[in-house]
Amino acid sequence: MFHDFLDLVFPRICHACDTALHSKEEILCTSCLHELPLAQHHLDNSNEIEKIFYGRIPVENATSLLLFEKKGLAQKLIHNLKYRGYEEIGTYFGQWLGNEIKEIPKWQQISAVVPVPIHKQKFRKRGYNQVTRFGMEIAAALEVPYIDDVLLKITATQTQTVKKRLARWGSFDETMVISNSEKLKDRHVLLVDDLVTTGATLEVCAQKLLKIEGVKISIATIAVTH
Repeated sequence: MFHDFLDLVFPRICHACDTALHSKEEILCTSCLHELPLAQHHLDNSNEIEKIFYGRIPVENATSLLLFEKKGLAQKLIHNLKYRGYEEIGTYFGQWLGNEIKEIPKWQQISAVVPVPIHKQKFRKRGYNQVTRFGMEIAAALEVPYIDDVLLKITATQTQTVKKRLARWGSFDETMVISNSEKLKDRHVLLVDDLVTTGATLEVCAQKLLKIEGVKISIATIAVTH
């Protein structure tokens, strides 16, 4: 009754459609949860996301939970996570993905989780890295460290979304540096981000990490463009 009262006074809303959530619903209403455009490439042997990086970087495993379409549910969720401060969306999907991949032998070989970084200027403005909670929940499920002080972004850049892959790679490469590399030596690193489009940002991050001795790379994102 107390929780029902709180929901009446301070209604919780679905982060996809903005309708009021019932007491047993979290983040998403039942309708939106059933309508989510699932990718779940870790459960699919054809694994389309691995093909994005084929011939570009050596990737052990790669997955996304959702398919991202313009004006779709995944776009609304990523927007709310990234720009409206709803960090609980990252927590929700991190727990979801973490609980699934921890049961898959090849994903159990991961020994560290590393987020795609944002520049400190953007961090001050936004107050958080939208990937943090997603990555931390996966790390907790896999029982491995979450390490965010090795791969660093040292130059602020404009949004890369609409740029071509090669142009993005060239402009983005110099913005990333490696620090405290000993923390990742000989580790199988899971590189996490919110969204993969062309894969250019993740490619640059992976190339930097692969310069550390003994590093292997896997990739996980909340969504992938469809």
